Amino acid sequence: MTYGRPERDPERPVYVISVAATLVSAHPRTLRIYEDEGLLCPARTPTNIRLYSENDIRRLTWIRHLTQVRGVNLAGIRLLFELEERLGARILEALYAEGTADAEEAAARATADAETPTTPATEASTTPTTAEPRTPPTPSPSADRRPVSSTVGEP
Repeated sequence: MTYGRPERDPERPVYVISVAATLVSAHPRTLRIYEDEGLLCPARTPTNIRLYSENDIRRLTWIRHLTQVRGVNLAGIRLLFELEERLGARILEALYAEGTADAEEAAARATADAETPTTPATEASTTPTTAEPRTPPTPSPSADRRPVSSTVGEP
């Protein structure tokens, strides 16, 4: 009798909050905030422990990408989720794929730039020019005036 591993069901909640947070490089509190904002709804055990599915992890990955790479706030992400639901289109997958492709291109350009040798003429043309030193403003004579006591030792 052989025991086969059951097929993975992306809808089946299996990850507790600490594991899900580790998978998406976030703090567990961040996942709770996303839930409070209505961006995802993890399953709950009878003892009220949050369980995240593969689909929840994918959604968390999109949320993290949109907030950190694209600069979208949580209200904007909520609107994107609503649009995706209404239109039935895969907006988030396209944005994520586009963002990762942009990151790969930028990394390739940075690698190519690092491998390009520089010539002495190029280095000389990029040296900064020296500017004249700035002199500090002179204080006005009335700024340093303090009342002087006429007698020493009197209060």
